Amino acid sequence: MRGIVWLLVVAVVAVVTAAVMGRSSDLVSIYWAPWRIDLSLNLFLVLVGLVGLATVVLVNAVITLLGLPGRARAWRLSQRNRKAQNALREAMVLYWAGRYTRAHGAATHAVRLQRESPDLTEDPEFSALAELLAASSLHRLQDRGRRDEALARARAAAARQARGRTADEAACLLATEWAVDDRQADAALSRLGELPPGVARRTHALRLRLQAARLARQPLEALRTARLLAKHQAFSPVAAQGLLRSLAAEALDGARDLDQLDRIWRELDPADRRDPHVAAHAAHCLGGLGHDAIARVWLRPFWDRLDKTDADGREALALALAQVSEGLTPDWLPLLERAPLSHPREPALAYAVGRALAALQLWGKARQWLEPVADDEALAPSARREAWLLLAAMAEHDRDETRAAHALRQAAHVPLPTPIKSVL
Repeated sequence: MRGIVWLLVVAVVAVVTAAVMGRSSDLVSIYWAPWRIDLSLNLFLVLVGLVGLATVVLVNAVITLLGLPGRARAWRLSQRNRKAQNALREAMVLYWAGRYTRAHGAATHAVRLQRESPDLTEDPEFSALAELLAASSLHRLQDRGRRDEALARARAAAARQARGRTADEAACLLATEWAVDDRQADAALSRLGELPPGVARRTHALRLRLQAARLARQPLEALRTARLLAKHQAFSPVAAQGLLRSLAAEALDGARDLDQLDRIWRELDPADRRDPHVAAHAAHCLGGLGHDAIARVWLRPFWDRLDKTDADGREALALALAQVSEGLTPDWLPLLERAPLSHPREPALAYAVGRALAALQLWGKARQWLEPVADDEALAPSARREAWLLLAAMAEHDRDETRAAHALRQAAHVPLPTPIKSVL
């Protein structure tokens, strides 16, 4: 299409030229003493056009010749820039491929190429990225000294660029991750404290804070961070629930007396205090400190709404009550009688009721609940062993040596004869 257009233009020019210049009889006289040259106007115009064209070509040739050194220099810089970019891309690929020594060499080579080219040093973002790759490779190689030096150079390069805030945030997050890998909790938390509030609320930063808090043995801080991550849907619902329960249990396990345990319990999120598994573990901790009565007070609201709790929660509450049943008061009897009748296929409830009735010295009723579940493999082995031991104690109380010996033999055959340490 373009060729047709040009052909039409040439044809139009030819027609116009022939129409205008074809009948011209004008002359151009050029005097150069003692000579005189007479030319037709058409020839003169053609010669002027050719001279002008030759002049333009000559001027462009001179300009091109004079610009050759600059073009050669620009070409060399372009080649160096291309080599530096290729080295940086190679470092990234090698790092992801796990070839950390070569990745560090490629990143260092990229930085060296940039330093050798003055015009390329105006790109601090390139330097920051290359230094971060070099530092990450050195971290994988456990060369912490040179890693920290490369990190410092990366942050210095990030400070020189207009958009250096993002690069500096990346360097700070990487340094936090490395501190967590090195199990340096204080350093990790210090790095996180340098982040702006908006960056500190990002999912990756919260994950690092969770790991650092657990490493620093700060379960309450870890629990708060884990709850934020759960709100951001960083975990699946099941994983989030399990993590929150384990962190709450870890926080409760750190209490050394009743006041400290009560303070930790009040500092827990209301959702954690409403969790039957967390409440059961708190009751177990209270029992370990010798405060069975207070543990039962904490458990009572959950037993009042036992029907609204799932099967796992009822089992945790039952095992917790069994651990703190000594000194049980008769006001628990309606709850104890109703619970196994409402859920007859849950041996943990029957075991807890039997043990509670034994604590109330209602031997006959306790035996009715304990004997069926003592052989139930659905019940935890430690609870089964405790059930047999209770049956043996009641048989000895009744002076039934045969039944007591049988119960003791059955208790000895139950595997894992260790006391229940946790209901979570």
